[in-house]
Amino acid sequence: MKAFQARRGHVFHRKPAGDLPRAVVGRGVFIEDHRGRRYLDASGGAVVVNLGHGRSEIAAAVERQLRRGSYFHPTMFTTDTVEDLAGRLAAHAPEGIDRFYFMTTGSEAVETAIKLARQVHVNAGRTGRYKLISRWRSYHGLSLGALAATGRTAFRLPFAPMMQDAVHIPPPYCLRCPFGLVRPECRLRCAQALEEAIENEGADTVSAFLAETVGGATAAVLPPPPGYWELVRRICDRYGVLLIQDEVMSGMGRTGKWFASQHYRVCPDIVTLGKGLSGGALPLSAVGIGERLYEEVMEGGGFAHGGTYSHHPVCAAAGLATVDILEREQLVERSAAMGRVLGDRLKAHLDDSPFVADVRGIGMLWGVELVENRQTLAPFASSLKVAERLWEHLFSRGVILYRSSGFAGGGGDGLVVAPPFTISEAEMDTVAAGLRRAVDQVLGKSAQV
Repeated sequence: MKAFQARRGHVFHRKPAGDLPRAVVGRGVFIEDHRGRRYLDASGGAVVVNLGHGRSEIAAAVERQLRRGSYFHPTMFTTDTVEDLAGRLAAHAPEGIDRFYFMTTGSEAVETAIKLARQVHVNAGRTGRYKLISRWRSYHGLSLGALAATGRTAFRLPFAPMMQDAVHIPPPYCLRCPFGLVRPECRLRCAQALEEAIENEGADTVSAFLAETVGGATAAVLPPPPGYWELVRRICDRYGVLLIQDEVMSGMGRTGKWFASQHYRVCPDIVTLGKGLSGGALPLSAVGIGERLYEEVMEGGGFAHGGTYSHHPVCAAAGLATVDILEREQLVERSAAMGRVLGDRLKAHLDDSPFVADVRGIGMLWGVELVENRQTLAPFASSLKVAERLWEHLFSRGVILYRSSGFAGGGGDGLVVAPPFTISEAEMDTVAAGLRRAVDQVLGKSAQV
């Protein structure tokens, strides 16, 4: 174990690293710390801040709700704020998603979705269906149920004996196809793996398939290949398995549509939202479901699940203000249009680097995968901590990205670029050029590390 010097104060920090700068104010795409230093937040924190920092409209909406009332238990009262937010989300959701159950964190939303799928089957008399299938190189949260579905080994190992584990299949990771195939000859082998897993487990034992609609930070962004979700939907329907799409990261306009599934002409049975649902202002997540399944659950006596802070009106006020801003400023449309610009800028600066294997993404969600050898795709040794070194180099120069590592056979390094939708083209250039300089200065300009 490395020795470390505890930080002053009484906060139980997440990491043992040195003292963190203290954030003082956030405005637009910038954060200022206690030393007066500014950082261009090109990842929205953990891919959270979609509207930009310091939105006064959200603060005003939260204050209004606090003055009206801060807490009403959701089994005793509903509120106009919660009802209105659900209605506004339903108006933008894929056809067939009509009801929303509100929690606080993405992990809670995923736990809720997993339990909801199970209860749907129990209420219908399919009590043998309890198994969950998810994917490797995925992230669904760190509470035990969500962690069991998560496909990042480093998070799972310390707590593996405590989990009721999910069945995992490979993700749609075309650069490193786990089956050694190439498109289109592969015939979406990664999707066919779902059918094999269902049959191997026994179809009558499988409750749901849970997956990120667009793979997120755990593998430096993985947009699925064309046809993937359509085939997954057919497989789920064939075997009576519920489809849960996790859009905690990719929803609320991040991919250039309100819901990422809308790119793929597929409607999930259950969908999760979080992160940008409140613009990052307050903890807020949601689970969406269709009216038919909702009625089945209600006819069975209701959902045997809850939370002290579920359906919280103050958090919902932040969510409602977020929807207002997204609509009024047409930021979802801007995410789509400017996301293409962002992708072009990243590719223009990075495509000729010997250490960049792939620049991939959609909307305002982009990933850059780094390798030691571009021809063989050999990853850097994990001991080199390439993603961490690049991140620290950029952070020290006032640009914030999000790290991704460990997704390529134990190695694998990437960075995620996911700025607020309000970022300007000049600011995109700052990010892309800064990232290229970081690669050149930290790794060199030729394939000699």
